[in-house]
Amino acid sequence: MSVRFAFASHTPLKDYCEVAPAVSESVESAHIDLRNWVDEYQPELVIAIGPDHFNGFFYGLMPSFCVGMSTEAVGDWNTPQGELPSSEELATKLLAYSHRSGVDLAYSHNMRVDHGISQFLHELFEWRMLPPIIPIFVNCAAAPRPPLARVLELGRIIGQFARAQSLRVLVTASGGLSHDPPIPSITTASGKLRERLIKGGDLSAEARQARQEIVVQEAIKQRQGESLRLPLNPEWDRTFINNLQRFDFDSLLSLSDEDITSAAGCGAHEIRAWLTGASAAKECGITKLDLLLYLPIPEWVAGYGIMRGQIMKD
Repeated sequence: MSVRFAFASHTPLKDYCEVAPAVSESVESAHIDLRNWVDEYQPELVIAIGPDHFNGFFYGLMPSFCVGMSTEAVGDWNTPQGELPSSEELATKLLAYSHRSGVDLAYSHNMRVDHGISQFLHELFEWRMLPPIIPIFVNCAAAPRPPLARVLELGRIIGQFARAQSLRVLVTASGGLSHDPPIPSITTASGKLRERLIKGGDLSAEARQARQEIVVQEAIKQRQGESLRLPLNPEWDRTFINNLQRFDFDSLLSLSDEDITSAAGCGAHEIRAWLTGASAAKECGITKLDLLLYLPIPEWVAGYGIMRGQIMKD
């Protein structure tokens, strides 16, 4: 049994909004460190945990969790597009194991993932040299979201499954920390936006550009101190990271969705991806997660973190 864990924030703005050279160099250095660590490991299977931003999952049918049997990356925000290498056999085994353990996961033979999963994979691997991927979607955007206790249970199942494989398994988890981007909601949307949030469908190039421009303009406002949305909350981020590193899940379980939104923004619900990965790591016997980087980066509308963990004798 050999399992390693890699965690990172994602942000669609990395290629769109400039940051200070020192910030860019710190982020890139941490990613290179993590990439070299993964490359040395040569994983044979990747279980990739992450959210979606209404590019693959919609209100017409919104599961709490979904396993991708066959998956395509949509290529939003300058991320790679195309089919991900998959292992239907291993994904089926994961589904069967989770059901036997009392966690009934949804699954898809036509799953679509956006930058919430694909950006981190692109940071870690040459896109054309990806090992087989089992993507696991965690609903972080559309209320009601899965309770944090349910997220931890999913993580335990993933950890038990990963450690039972006779393969080098890498579990990745990508999600935001504090950030409050302009995310559409079914409760306030109307017209064509509401229709798309329900029915989905591909965006035209013009529509995708217009959608992205809204986020870019919000980043500019945050950088200039003119935004009406919540600023980043580094203190909240550091407390969350510290609790996660020590697997102090009890402290995190006390957080309600209202607590998260009011302190860290609507995007901070993506901590569910981090929690899923950390719960899996604890189940595999890892005692502490190593923090490689944390920076609040308003230009990217992101509290940006990178962590990793491994069993000492893997």
